[in-house]
Amino acid sequence: MNIKRAKEEIKNTIEAYLLRDRYGAYEIPPIRQRPVLLIGPPGVGKTQIMEQISQECRIGLVSYTITHHTRQSAIGLPFIQDRIYDSRRCSVTEYTMSEIVASIYDKIADTGLQEGILFIDEINCVSETLAPAMLQFLQCKTFGSHSIPQGWIIVAAGNPPEYNKSVREFDIVTLDRIKMIPVEADFEVWREYAQQVNIHPAIVSYLDIKKQNFCRIETTVDGKQFATPRGWEDLSRLIEVYEKLHKTADREVICQYIQYPLIAKDFANYLELYYKYQKDYEIEAILDGKQGQGIYERLERAPFDERLSVMSLLLAGLNSGFKELSEKGKRLERLQKIFRRLKPKGMQGENEDANGAEYASPAEYLEGLYAGMQAERKYKFESKLLSRAEDHLYQDVMGILERTVQEIKADHCQTEEQVWEKVSRIFERENEAYEGLFELWGQRLEHVFDFMEAAFGSGQEMVVFVTGLNTGFYSVEFLQEYNCSRYYQYNKMLLFDDREREILKKMGS
Repeated sequence: MNIKRAKEEIKNTIEAYLLRDRYGAYEIPPIRQRPVLLIGPPGVGKTQIMEQISQECRIGLVSYTITHHTRQSAIGLPFIQDRIYDSRRCSVTEYTMSEIVASIYDKIADTGLQEGILFIDEINCVSETLAPAMLQFLQCKTFGSHSIPQGWIIVAAGNPPEYNKSVREFDIVTLDRIKMIPVEADFEVWREYAQQVNIHPAIVSYLDIKKQNFCRIETTVDGKQFATPRGWEDLSRLIEVYEKLHKTADREVICQYIQYPLIAKDFANYLELYYKYQKDYEIEAILDGKQGQGIYERLERAPFDERLSVMSLLLAGLNSGFKELSEKGKRLERLQKIFRRLKPKGMQGENEDANGAEYASPAEYLEGLYAGMQAERKYKFESKLLSRAEDHLYQDVMGILERTVQEIKADHCQTEEQVWEKVSRIFERENEAYEGLFELWGQRLEHVFDFMEAAFGSGQEMVVFVTGLNTGFYSVEFLQEYNCSRYYQYNKMLLFDDREREILKKMGS
Protein backbone atom coordinates (compact mmCIF):
# COMPACT_ATOMS: atom_id res chain seq x y z
CA MET A 1 0.00 0.00 0.00
CA ASN A 2 1.07 3.63 -0.34
CA ILE A 3 2.29 5.71 2.60
CA LYS A 4 -0.98 7.66 2.86
CA ARG A 5 -3.00 4.48 3.31
CA ALA A 6 -0.37 3.11 5.73
CA LYS A 7 -0.70 6.26 7.85
CA GLU A 8 -4.47 5.91 7.89
CA GLU A 9 -4.19 2.26 8.87
CA ILE A 10 -1.82 3.03 11.76
CA LYS A 11 -4.16 5.75 13.03
CA ASN A 12 -7.07 3.29 12.88
CA THR A 13 -4.96 0.74 14.76
CA ILE A 14 -4.12 3.29 17.46
CA GLU A 15 -7.79 4.22 17.81
CA ALA A 16 -8.72 0.54 18.15
CA TYR A 17 -5.92 -0.31 20.59
CA LEU A 18 -6.67 2.69 22.86
CA LEU A 19 -10.44 2.18 23.00
CA ARG A 20 -11.55 1.29 26.53
CA ASP A 21 -14.61 -0.62 27.72
CA ARG A 22 -16.99 0.60 30.40
CA TYR A 23 -14.72 -0.87 33.07
CA GLY A 24 -11.74 1.18 31.93
CA ALA A 25 -9.84 -1.73 30.38
CA TYR A 26 -8.67 -1.73 26.79
CA GLU A 27 -11.15 -3.42 24.44
CA ILE A 28 -8.22 -5.22 22.82
CA PRO A 29 -6.08 -6.50 25.70
CA PRO A 30 -2.42 -5.40 25.48
CA ILE A 31 -1.34 -9.01 24.91
CA ARG A 32 -3.44 -9.00 21.71
CA GLN A 33 -2.27 -5.59 20.53
CA ARG A 34 0.11 -6.75 17.83
CA PRO A 35 3.11 -4.53 17.09
CA VAL A 36 2.83 -2.81 13.70
CA LEU A 37 5.69 -3.49 11.28
CA LEU A 38 6.19 -1.19 8.29
CA ILE A 39 8.34 -2.69 5.57
CA GLY A 40 9.25 -0.59 2.55
CA PRO A 41 12.06 1.04 0.56
CA PRO A 42 14.16 3.79 2.16
CA GLY A 43 12.96 7.38 1.95
CA VAL A 44 9.23 6.76 1.36
CA GLY A 45 8.22 8.48 4.64
CA LYS A 46 7.92 5.65 7.18
CA THR A 47 9.61 7.66 9.93
CA GLN A 48 8.02 10.95 8.97
CA ILE A 49 4.44 9.74 9.27
CA MET A 50 5.07 8.70 12.87
CA GLU A 51 5.60 12.34 13.87
CA GLN A 52 2.44 13.32 11.99
CA ILE A 53 0.41 10.55 13.63
CA SER A 54 1.65 11.51 17.10
CA GLN A 55 0.65 15.16 16.54
CA GLU A 56 -2.72 14.35 15.00
CA CYS A 57 -3.66 11.75 17.63
CA ARG A 58 -2.24 13.92 20.45
CA ILE A 59 -0.24 11.06 21.95
CA GLY A 60 3.41 10.70 22.89
CA LEU A 61 6.18 9.48 20.62
CA VAL A 62 9.49 7.86 21.57
CA SER A 63 11.70 7.00 18.59
CA TYR A 64 14.83 4.87 18.39
CA THR A 65 16.98 3.63 15.55
CA ILE A 66 17.80 0.24 16.97
CA THR A 67 21.03 -0.24 14.99
CA HIS A 68 22.61 2.41 17.24
CA HIS A 69 22.05 0.24 20.31
CA THR A 70 23.97 -2.55 21.93
CA ARG A 71 22.46 -5.45 23.81
CA GLN A 72 23.28 -3.73 27.10
CA SER A 73 21.51 -0.44 26.29
CA ALA A 74 18.48 -2.27 24.86
CA ILE A 75 17.82 -4.79 27.65
CA GLY A 76 19.80 -3.29 30.56
CA LEU A 77 22.91 -4.27 32.50
CA PRO A 78 23.09 -7.34 34.78
CA PHE A 79 23.51 -7.00 38.53
CA ILE A 80 23.48 -9.45 41.47
CA GLN A 81 20.50 -9.49 43.84
CA ASP A 82 20.18 -11.61 47.00
CA ARG A 83 16.96 -13.68 47.35
CA ILE A 84 15.67 -16.29 49.83
CA TYR A 85 14.46 -19.57 48.30
CA ASP A 86 13.52 -22.56 50.51
CA SER A 87 15.10 -20.82 53.49
CA ARG A 88 18.33 -20.48 51.55
CA ARG A 89 19.94 -17.22 50.49
CA CYS A 90 20.75 -17.22 46.78
CA SER A 91 22.46 -14.76 44.49
CA VAL A 92 20.29 -14.02 41.46
CA THR A 93 21.13 -12.13 38.29
CA GLU A 94 18.70 -9.33 37.45
CA TYR A 95 18.81 -6.53 34.91
CA THR A 96 18.56 -2.79 35.15
CA MET A 97 15.79 -1.12 33.17
CA SER A 98 16.37 -0.78 29.45
CA GLU A 99 17.25 2.70 28.24
CA ILE A 100 14.36 2.44 25.78
CA VAL A 101 11.75 1.49 28.41
CA ALA A 102 13.09 4.16 30.77
CA SER A 103 12.74 6.81 28.05
CA ILE A 104 9.01 6.01 27.80
CA TYR A 105 8.55 6.67 31.51
CA ASP A 106 10.60 9.86 31.13
CA LYS A 107 8.30 10.93 28.31
CA ILE A 108 5.22 10.30 30.45
CA ALA A 109 6.74 12.28 33.33
CA ASP A 110 7.77 15.20 31.08
CA THR A 111 4.54 15.50 29.09
CA GLY A 112 1.82 13.83 31.14
CA LEU A 113 0.90 11.77 28.07
CA GLN A 114 0.01 8.32 29.40
CA GLU A 115 -0.45 6.83 25.93
CA GLY A 116 1.84 6.94 22.94
CA ILE A 117 3.89 5.22 20.27
CA LEU A 118 7.23 3.50 20.71
CA PHE A 119 8.77 3.62 17.25
CA ILE A 120 11.74 1.38 16.50
CA ASP A 121 13.40 1.99 13.15
CA GLU A 122 15.59 -0.47 11.22
CA ILE A 123 14.20 -3.27 13.37
CA ASN A 124 15.43 -5.99 11.00
CA CYS A 125 19.04 -4.72 10.84
CA VAL A 126 20.14 -5.42 14.40
CA SER A 127 23.43 -7.06 15.28
CA GLU A 128 23.69 -10.78 15.95
CA THR A 129 23.93 -10.24 19.71
CA LEU A 130 20.83 -8.03 19.77
CA ALA A 131 18.66 -10.14 17.42
CA PRO A 132 17.22 -12.42 20.18
CA ALA A 133 16.24 -9.37 22.23
CA MET A 134 14.41 -7.88 19.23
CA LEU A 135 12.49 -11.09 18.68
CA GLN A 136 11.52 -11.12 22.35
CA PHE A 137 10.50 -7.47 22.04
CA LEU A 138 8.16 -8.14 19.11
CA GLN A 139 6.73 -11.32 20.60
CA CYS A 140 6.38 -10.31 24.26
CA LYS A 141 6.61 -6.47 24.21
CA THR A 142 9.46 -6.53 26.68
CA PHE A 143 13.10 -5.49 26.76
CA GLY A 144 14.83 -7.91 29.10
CA SER A 145 12.57 -8.27 32.13
CA HIS A 146 10.83 -4.91 31.70
CA SER A 147 7.56 -4.53 29.80
CA ILE A 148 6.48 -1.65 27.62
CA PRO A 149 3.91 0.38 29.63
CA GLN A 150 0.25 -0.25 28.82
CA GLY A 151 -1.18 2.35 26.46
CA TRP A 152 2.04 2.52 24.45
CA ILE A 153 1.76 1.00 21.01
CA ILE A 154 4.76 -0.55 19.28
CA VAL A 155 5.43 0.45 15.69
CA ALA A 156 8.57 -0.78 13.95
CA ALA A 157 9.98 -0.16 10.50
CA GLY A 158 12.51 -1.82 8.26
CA ASN A 159 13.74 -2.15 4.69
CA PRO A 160 13.36 -5.19 2.44
CA PRO A 161 16.54 -7.26 1.93
CA GLU A 162 17.14 -5.90 -1.56
CA TYR A 163 17.84 -2.46 -0.09
CA ASN A 164 19.99 -3.41 2.86
CA LYS A 165 22.49 -6.25 3.08
CA SER A 166 22.26 -6.22 6.90
CA VAL A 167 18.59 -7.27 6.93
CA ARG A 168 17.65 -10.32 8.97
CA GLU A 169 14.51 -12.22 8.08
CA PHE A 170 11.96 -12.86 10.82
CA ASP A 171 10.76 -16.40 11.44
CA ILE A 172 7.10 -17.40 11.18
CA VAL A 173 6.70 -17.45 14.97
CA THR A 174 7.58 -13.76 15.10
CA LEU A 175 5.67 -12.77 11.96
CA ASP A 176 2.56 -14.43 13.39
CA ARG A 177 2.66 -11.97 16.30
CA ILE A 178 2.92 -8.70 14.36
CA LYS A 179 0.70 -6.62 12.09
CA MET A 180 2.59 -6.38 8.81
CA ILE A 181 2.08 -3.32 6.57
CA PRO A 182 4.07 -3.35 3.32
CA VAL A 183 4.68 0.15 1.91
CA GLU A 184 5.52 1.15 -1.65
CA ALA A 185 6.49 4.46 -3.21
CA ASP A 186 3.53 6.16 -4.91
CA PHE A 187 4.16 9.37 -6.84
CA GLU A 188 0.52 10.52 -6.95
CA VAL A 189 0.22 10.28 -3.18
CA TRP A 190 3.55 12.06 -2.74
CA ARG A 191 2.47 14.78 -5.16
CA GLU A 192 -0.60 15.46 -3.02
CA TYR A 193 1.66 15.72 0.03
CA ALA A 194 4.10 17.92 -1.91
CA GLN A 195 1.34 20.45 -2.55
CA GLN A 196 0.61 20.72 1.18
CA VAL A 197 4.21 21.14 2.33
CA ASN A 198 5.31 23.30 -0.62
CA ILE A 199 7.88 21.08 -2.27
CA HIS A 200 9.76 23.27 -4.73
CA PRO A 201 7.67 23.58 -7.92
CA ALA A 202 10.67 22.77 -10.12
CA ILE A 203 10.92 19.35 -8.46
CA VAL A 204 7.19 18.68 -8.78
CA SER A 205 7.04 19.71 -12.44
CA TYR A 206 10.19 17.71 -13.25
CA LEU A 207 8.77 14.58 -11.64
CA ASP A 208 5.44 15.12 -13.38
CA ILE A 209 7.34 14.52 -16.60
CA LYS A 210 9.89 11.98 -15.28
CA LYS A 211 7.84 9.93 -12.80
CA GLN A 212 10.26 7.04 -13.20
CA ASN A 213 12.89 9.14 -11.38
CA PHE A 214 10.74 9.69 -8.28
CA CYS A 215 11.95 6.60 -6.43
CA ARG A 216 14.70 4.67 -8.18
CA ILE A 217 17.21 2.42 -6.48
CA GLU A 218 19.64 0.32 -8.49
CA THR A 219 22.86 -1.60 -7.96
CA THR A 220 25.38 -1.19 -10.76
CA VAL A 221 29.05 -1.99 -11.36
CA ASP A 222 29.78 1.45 -9.92
CA GLY A 223 27.87 0.71 -6.73
CA LYS A 224 24.42 1.70 -5.49
CA GLN A 225 22.63 4.59 -7.18
CA PHE A 226 19.40 5.98 -5.82
CA ALA A 227 16.85 8.77 -5.85
CA THR A 228 14.23 8.65 -3.07
CA PRO A 229 11.23 10.77 -2.02
CA ARG A 230 13.20 11.82 1.08
CA GLY A 231 16.05 12.97 -1.12
CA TRP A 232 13.73 15.09 -3.26
CA GLU A 233 12.10 16.69 -0.22
CA ASP A 234 15.41 17.49 1.47
CA LEU A 235 16.73 18.89 -1.80
CA SER A 236 13.61 21.04 -2.07
CA ARG A 237 14.26 22.65 1.31
CA LEU A 238 17.87 23.37 0.35
CA ILE A 239 16.88 24.95 -2.97
CA GLU A 240 14.38 27.20 -1.17
CA VAL A 241 17.02 28.43 1.26
CA TYR A 242 19.61 28.80 -1.50
CA GLU A 243 17.18 31.04 -3.38
CA LYS A 244 16.82 33.27 -0.32
CA LEU A 245 20.61 33.44 -0.10
CA HIS A 246 20.88 34.10 -3.85
CA LYS A 247 22.85 30.90 -4.33
CA THR A 248 22.45 28.24 -7.01
CA ALA A 249 22.04 24.51 -6.46
CA ASP A 250 24.18 23.14 -9.29
CA ARG A 251 24.76 19.54 -10.34
CA GLU A 252 27.38 18.91 -7.66
CA VAL A 253 24.97 20.07 -4.94
CA ILE A 254 22.06 18.09 -6.35
CA CYS A 255 24.22 14.93 -6.43
CA GLN A 256 24.58 15.23 -2.67
CA TYR A 257 20.86 14.52 -2.31
CA ILE A 258 19.97 12.63 -5.50
CA GLN A 259 22.71 10.04 -5.55
CA TYR A 260 21.88 8.79 -9.00
CA PRO A 261 24.27 10.68 -11.34
CA LEU A 262 22.12 10.55 -14.49
CA ILE A 263 19.01 11.75 -12.65
CA ALA A 264 20.95 14.46 -10.81
CA LYS A 265 22.41 15.72 -14.09
CA ASP A 266 19.01 15.65 -15.77
CA PHE A 267 17.35 17.59 -12.96
CA ALA A 268 20.23 20.09 -12.76
CA ASN A 269 19.70 20.89 -16.46
CA TYR A 270 15.96 21.18 -15.89
CA LEU A 271 16.42 23.49 -12.89
CA GLU A 272 18.71 25.76 -14.88
CA LEU A 273 16.09 26.05 -17.62
CA TYR A 274 13.36 26.56 -14.99
CA TYR A 275 15.13 29.63 -13.63
CA LYS A 276 15.75 30.89 -17.15
CA TYR A 277 12.06 30.60 -18.04
CA GLN A 278 11.11 32.36 -14.81
CA LYS A 279 13.17 35.35 -15.88
CA ASP A 280 12.52 35.27 -19.62
CA TYR A 281 8.76 34.91 -19.35
CA GLU A 282 8.41 37.53 -16.59
CA ILE A 283 6.12 35.42 -14.42
CA GLU A 284 5.40 38.26 -11.99
CA ALA A 285 4.33 40.46 -14.90
CA ILE A 286 1.89 37.77 -16.08
CA LEU A 287 0.41 37.52 -12.57
CA ASP A 288 -0.07 41.30 -12.62
CA GLY A 289 -1.53 41.26 -16.15
CA LYS A 290 1.36 43.26 -17.62
CA GLN A 291 3.11 40.76 -19.88
CA GLY A 292 4.53 41.86 -23.22
CA GLN A 293 3.33 40.68 -26.63
CA GLY A 294 6.68 39.04 -27.35
CA ILE A 295 5.94 36.32 -24.78
CA TYR A 296 3.11 34.94 -26.90
CA GLU A 297 5.32 34.78 -29.97
CA ARG A 298 8.03 32.93 -28.07
CA LEU A 299 5.54 30.45 -26.59
CA GLU A 300 4.17 29.73 -30.02
CA ARG A 301 7.61 28.50 -31.09
CA ALA A 302 8.47 26.80 -27.76
CA PRO A 303 8.49 23.00 -27.29
CA PHE A 304 5.86 21.54 -24.99
CA ASP A 305 8.22 20.92 -22.08
CA GLU A 306 9.07 24.65 -22.07
CA ARG A 307 5.38 25.51 -22.04
CA LEU A 308 4.85 23.03 -19.21
CA SER A 309 7.57 24.77 -17.19
CA VAL A 310 5.88 28.14 -17.69
CA MET A 311 2.58 26.70 -16.46
CA SER A 312 4.36 25.22 -13.45
CA LEU A 313 5.85 28.62 -12.64
CA LEU A 314 2.44 30.28 -12.89
CA LEU A 315 0.84 27.65 -10.64
CA ALA A 316 3.69 28.02 -8.14
CA GLY A 317 3.20 31.78 -8.07
CA LEU A 318 -0.54 31.41 -7.51
CA ASN A 319 -0.18 28.74 -4.84
CA SER A 320 2.33 30.80 -2.86
CA GLY A 321 -0.29 33.54 -2.68
CA PHE A 322 -3.10 31.12 -1.86
CA LYS A 323 -0.96 29.68 0.94
CA GLU A 324 -0.32 33.12 2.43
CA LEU A 325 -4.05 33.83 2.26
CA SER A 326 -4.87 30.52 3.97
CA GLU A 327 -2.48 31.31 6.82
CA LYS A 328 -4.00 34.78 7.29
CA GLY A 329 -7.46 33.21 7.32
CA LYS A 330 -6.52 30.82 10.12
CA ARG A 331 -5.08 33.72 12.15
CA LEU A 332 -8.27 35.68 11.62
CA GLU A 333 -10.44 32.80 12.83
CA ARG A 334 -8.34 32.39 15.97
CA LEU A 335 -8.45 36.14 16.70
CA GLN A 336 -12.19 36.25 16.20
CA LYS A 337 -12.71 33.58 18.88
CA ILE A 338 -10.43 35.44 21.28
CA PHE A 339 -11.73 38.97 20.73
CA ARG A 340 -15.39 37.88 20.83
CA ARG A 341 -15.01 37.17 24.54
CA LEU A 342 -14.23 40.85 25.13
CA LYS A 343 -17.59 42.04 23.81
CA PRO A 344 -19.51 43.97 26.53
CA LYS A 345 -22.31 41.99 28.16
CA GLY A 346 -25.07 44.12 26.72
CA MET A 347 -23.82 43.45 23.18
CA GLN A 348 -23.50 39.67 23.44
CA GLY A 349 -25.90 37.22 21.83
CA GLU A 350 -27.32 34.16 23.57
CA ASN A 351 -24.83 31.72 22.04
CA GLU A 352 -21.68 33.80 22.48
CA ASP A 353 -18.84 32.90 24.83
CA ALA A 354 -18.73 34.30 28.35
CA ASN A 355 -17.15 37.72 28.60
CA GLY A 356 -13.49 37.44 29.48
CA ALA A 357 -13.72 40.72 31.38
CA GLU A 358 -15.82 38.98 34.05
CA TYR A 359 -12.65 37.45 35.40
CA ALA A 360 -10.25 40.40 35.13
CA SER A 361 -9.83 43.75 33.41
CA PRO A 362 -9.79 43.38 29.61
CA ALA A 363 -6.06 44.14 29.40
CA GLU A 364 -5.29 41.66 32.18
CA TYR A 365 -7.51 39.09 30.48
CA LEU A 366 -5.57 39.43 27.22
CA GLU A 367 -2.26 39.28 29.08
CA GLY A 368 -3.42 36.11 30.82
CA LEU A 369 -4.56 34.66 27.53
CA TYR A 370 -1.19 35.49 25.98
CA ALA A 371 0.62 33.79 28.89
CA GLY A 372 -1.67 30.77 28.57
CA MET A 373 -1.01 30.45 24.84
CA GLN A 374 2.72 30.82 25.49
CA ALA A 375 2.64 27.99 28.04
CA GLU A 376 0.46 25.83 25.77
CA ARG A 377 2.83 26.36 22.83
CA LYS A 378 5.84 25.54 25.00
CA TYR A 379 4.21 22.33 26.25
CA LYS A 380 3.19 21.18 22.77
CA PHE A 381 6.58 22.11 21.31
CA GLU A 382 8.52 20.20 23.96
CA SER A 383 6.10 17.24 23.67
CA LYS A 384 6.58 17.30 19.88
CA LEU A 385 2.85 17.68 19.35
CA LEU A 386 3.25 20.84 17.28
CA SER A 387 3.80 20.97 13.54
CA ARG A 388 5.75 23.86 12.05
CA ALA A 389 2.57 25.38 10.56
CA GLU A 390 0.76 25.20 13.93
CA ASP A 391 3.78 26.71 15.68
CA HIS A 392 3.79 29.62 13.23
CA LEU A 393 0.07 30.15 13.87
CA TYR A 394 0.67 30.28 17.62
CA GLN A 395 3.48 32.80 17.25
CA ASP A 396 1.54 35.03 14.85
CA VAL A 397 -1.57 35.15 17.05
CA MET A 398 0.52 35.75 20.16
CA GLY A 399 2.28 38.62 18.40
CA ILE A 400 -1.05 40.28 17.57
CA LEU A 401 -2.26 39.77 21.15
CA GLU A 402 0.90 41.35 22.51
CA ARG A 403 0.52 44.39 20.24
CA THR A 404 -3.17 44.64 21.20
CA VAL A 405 -2.34 44.79 24.91
CA GLN A 406 0.28 47.47 24.23
CA GLU A 407 -2.22 49.59 22.28
CA ILE A 408 -4.90 49.20 25.00
CA LYS A 409 -2.42 50.37 27.63
CA ALA A 410 -1.00 53.18 25.48
CA ASP A 411 -4.51 54.56 24.82
CA HIS A 412 -5.53 54.11 28.49
CA CYS A 413 -8.62 52.07 27.63
CA GLN A 414 -10.43 51.41 30.90
CA THR A 415 -14.04 50.44 30.23
CA GLU A 416 -15.29 47.37 28.43
CA GLU A 417 -16.69 49.60 25.67
CA GLN A 418 -13.35 51.32 25.11
CA VAL A 419 -11.52 48.02 24.94
CA TRP A 420 -14.14 46.56 22.61
CA GLU A 421 -13.80 49.55 20.28
CA LYS A 422 -10.02 49.09 20.26
CA VAL A 423 -10.03 45.33 19.56
CA SER A 424 -12.76 45.82 16.95
CA ARG A 425 -10.51 48.25 15.08
CA ILE A 426 -7.55 45.87 15.34
CA PHE A 427 -9.65 42.96 14.09
CA GLU A 428 -11.04 45.09 11.27
CA ARG A 429 -7.50 46.02 10.32
CA GLU A 430 -6.55 42.36 10.10
CA ASN A 431 -9.75 41.55 8.23
CA GLU A 432 -9.15 44.33 5.70
CA ALA A 433 -5.65 42.98 5.08
CA TYR A 434 -7.16 39.53 4.48
CA GLU A 435 -9.87 40.87 2.16
CA GLY A 436 -7.29 42.91 0.24
CA LEU A 437 -5.09 39.85 -0.22
CA PHE A 438 -8.09 37.76 -1.25
CA GLU A 439 -9.02 40.31 -3.91
CA LEU A 440 -5.41 40.58 -5.11
CA TRP A 441 -5.02 36.85 -5.69
CA GLY A 442 -8.44 36.63 -7.26
CA GLN A 443 -7.34 39.26 -9.77
CA ARG A 444 -4.06 37.45 -10.36
CA LEU A 445 -5.90 34.21 -11.05
CA GLU A 446 -8.03 36.06 -13.61
CA HIS A 447 -4.87 37.55 -15.17
CA VAL A 448 -3.39 34.07 -15.55
CA PHE A 449 -6.56 32.84 -17.23
CA ASP A 450 -6.35 35.87 -19.58
CA PHE A 451 -2.81 34.86 -20.43
CA MET A 452 -3.62 31.17 -20.86
CA GLU A 453 -6.53 31.92 -23.17
CA ALA A 454 -4.50 34.34 -25.28
CA ALA A 455 -1.53 31.94 -25.47
CA PHE A 456 -3.17 28.52 -25.72
CA GLY A 457 -6.94 28.84 -25.95
CA SER A 458 -8.56 25.66 -24.62
CA GLY A 459 -5.73 23.42 -25.78
CA GLN A 460 -3.71 20.82 -23.93
CA GLU A 461 -1.82 23.49 -21.97
CA MET A 462 -5.11 24.69 -20.46
CA VAL A 463 -5.86 21.08 -19.53
CA VAL A 464 -2.63 20.79 -17.55
CA PHE A 465 -3.08 24.23 -15.96
CA VAL A 466 -6.63 23.64 -14.68
CA THR A 467 -5.67 20.15 -13.53
CA GLY A 468 -2.89 21.82 -11.53
CA LEU A 469 -5.51 24.03 -9.87
CA ASN A 470 -7.60 20.94 -9.13
CA THR A 471 -4.73 19.13 -7.42
CA GLY A 472 -3.17 22.07 -5.57
CA PHE A 473 -3.93 21.95 -1.84
CA TYR A 474 -4.17 25.72 -1.42
CA SER A 475 -5.70 26.43 -4.83
CA VAL A 476 -8.58 24.05 -4.09
CA GLU A 477 -9.13 25.82 -0.76
CA PHE A 478 -9.11 29.23 -2.48
CA LEU A 479 -11.50 28.18 -5.24
CA GLN A 480 -14.03 27.03 -2.68
CA GLU A 481 -14.37 30.68 -1.66
CA TYR A 482 -13.55 32.57 -4.87
CA ASN A 483 -16.07 32.34 -7.71
CA CYS A 484 -13.95 32.02 -10.85
CA SER A 485 -16.36 31.43 -13.73
CA ARG A 486 -13.64 30.43 -16.19
CA TYR A 487 -12.25 27.83 -13.84
CA TYR A 488 -15.65 26.14 -13.63
CA GLN A 489 -16.17 26.58 -17.36
CA TYR A 490 -12.95 24.82 -18.33
CA ASN A 491 -13.25 22.31 -15.53
CA LYS A 492 -16.61 21.20 -16.87
CA MET A 493 -15.71 21.38 -20.55
CA LEU A 494 -12.47 19.42 -20.57
CA LEU A 495 -11.86 15.80 -19.61
CA PHE A 496 -8.86 16.69 -17.47
CA ASP A 497 -7.80 13.42 -15.93
CA ASP A 498 -7.74 11.39 -19.13
CA ARG A 499 -6.27 14.13 -21.29
CA GLU A 500 -3.55 15.10 -18.83
CA ARG A 501 -2.43 11.49 -18.39
CA GLU A 502 -2.24 11.14 -22.16
CA ILE A 503 -0.28 14.39 -22.55
CA LEU A 504 2.23 13.63 -19.82
CA LYS A 505 2.59 10.04 -21.02
CA LYS A 506 3.66 11.38 -24.40
CA MET A 507 6.11 13.72 -22.65
CA GLY A 508 7.73 10.82 -20.79
CA SER A 509 8.04 8.56 -23.82
